[in-house]
Amino acid sequence: MRARVPYIADKATYIGQCLELAILLEVSSDKPGNVNFVTGFNGTNHLHFLASAVAAGPYFKKAAERGIAISEGRLDLSGIGLGQIIRDCISEISFWQSGGNTLLGTILLLSPIAVAAGMTPMNGGSFNLQSLRQNIRKVVRSTTPEDAVAVYDAIKIAKPGGLGKAPDLDVNDPSSIERIIKEQISLIKVFEIASNYDLICYEWVNDYTVTFDFAYPSLMMEMNMVGDMNKAVIHTFLRVLAKHPDTFIARKAGVQRAKEVSAMAIEVLKLGGLNTQEGKAKLQEMDAMLRRESSLLNPGTTADIIAAALALLILSGYKP
Repeated sequence: MRARVPYIADKATYIGQCLELAILLEVSSDKPGNVNFVTGFNGTNHLHFLASAVAAGPYFKKAAERGIAISEGRLDLSGIGLGQIIRDCISEISFWQSGGNTLLGTILLLSPIAVAAGMTPMNGGSFNLQSLRQNIRKVVRSTTPEDAVAVYDAIKIAKPGGLGKAPDLDVNDPSSIERIIKEQISLIKVFEIASNYDLICYEWVNDYTVTFDFAYPSLMMEMNMVGDMNKAVIHTFLRVLAKHPDTFIARKAGVQRAKEVSAMAIEVLKLGGLNTQEGKAKLQEMDAMLRRESSLLNPGTTADIIAAALALLILSGYKP
């Protein structure tokens, strides 16, 4: 039987749906130390993430519409207003749920993808990922000081845990905004400063290298081998965490604790992960340990990377 070619009346709506689905698939998997449909943290559970995904959808559509306008010559890259879209999205998410910061990192990663997808030709419901990546690069490098100010506002709205004090242009320092405006520091320049200690910023600055070159290929490999979304997401999550200590944990609990969590992920993978009884037992042990200290050891940044990898999977044609 031939695969059905979808009729897509509105490209921007479709892109928004793809990215919303990526968030829903990410939160529905049983990743260790993260909120899922069974387990949450004090004050934050899966309902907050579901509400957040629904709240984010229209803003992904808006971002995609800006990308479409660029592809049609109706808008310049400098006029995207990406920071405002991110800020307004985080504000909407805050309105729709009471679980605190649920998706800041994910929104920071997916919003440029949404704009880039709007810029990229679509073929039967799928996008060429090489072209998509090239357009992501154009989008993030076209950001403005106004985008930076808006993202600072978004961070203040989300109030992410363990933010600490940055060595330069600290978000909690009022003079940072003054400097950004006076010195005309674009958002990508701000993220360059933070890229040494924040993986989301690292992705922006380095063309989403972890997402495209590591997380997405791992996810595709797992899906091709077993076709089980939950297992594919968990194994990809462990691989990313094993290779890249989670910067959300590092901010809250220190770099050494983040490395210890990565070492646990390595051990689970060595034992076979969900493919063996030993791996399953070690994964359960890891999950229990991560939850012992509430959300202190929650690998939240790794989850953001997984959401971005799922977005690529869905934009390239995958449907559950």
